[in-house]
Amino acid sequence: MFPPSRIVCLTEETVETLYLLGEDARIVGVSGYAVRPPQVRKEKPRVAAFISADVPKILALEPDLVLTFSDLQADIVAELIRNNVAVHAFNQRDLAGIFDMIRTLGALTGQPAKAETLARRLETRLHQVRTQSAKLPRRPRVYFEEWDEPMISGLGWVSELVEAAGGIDIFPDLSKRKNAKDRIVAPEAVIAAKPDIIIGSWCGKKFAPAKVVARPGFDNVPAVATGWLREVKSTVILQPGPAALTDGLDALAAIMAEWASQGPEKAN
Repeated sequence: MFPPSRIVCLTEETVETLYLLGEDARIVGVSGYAVRPPQVRKEKPRVAAFISADVPKILALEPDLVLTFSDLQADIVAELIRNNVAVHAFNQRDLAGIFDMIRTLGALTGQPAKAETLARRLETRLHQVRTQSAKLPRRPRVYFEEWDEPMISGLGWVSELVEAAGGIDIFPDLSKRKNAKDRIVAPEAVIAAKPDIIIGSWCGKKFAPAKVVARPGFDNVPAVATGWLREVKSTVILQPGPAALTDGLDALAAIMAEWASQGPEKAN
């Protein structure tokens, strides 16, 4: 059926995008992690975690299309395909990919004009933040930590957003690596890079600055010595969709602006 009238979204970014497009009536099932917009918790049945899904429950919803993300959901995708379900697997890992996802989702739902309007609005917003951050008197060196054990640095779109917000990602080359295991960093590398700010966004659990401070040798890291450890919730920055381009970007920009205006010696 085109356009599909019964869509199951196995990650949160496609859920939020469909709501923003005004096409949420098409959604019949969502990921258990979907929290944007808030009403989705009450309006849509939950059928999956991230790397696991209740396939019989999905099949019972009789979807015309299931939207998935990355190789981590490959086993779910295979089982759905074996059950004759149409699946589209997104794999965006940078800002260009996020905008492509929005436009592709618009095409898949027969709403390309709506998607183009949304994408352009978010692109304009990103440009405005970049323009504003370019006026900062100085730019902090930033270590973005996606996980703590092992230590994993930020991925593509996060690195780009850190830069857009006025920061300097200390591991820009690692951000280009799609798999988390390829972004594992040694404590010595972080210490040597001397970040001015450490931003934690531990997917699925609260960032604990005290644990970072207690790491051997980290007392010599400028961010630790001056108290510049901050958290950006994983729900707004590790989701490769509208959340990262709005609340996630705003959170990063606020941190960079605070550091640039107050300086590390005034950290609280």
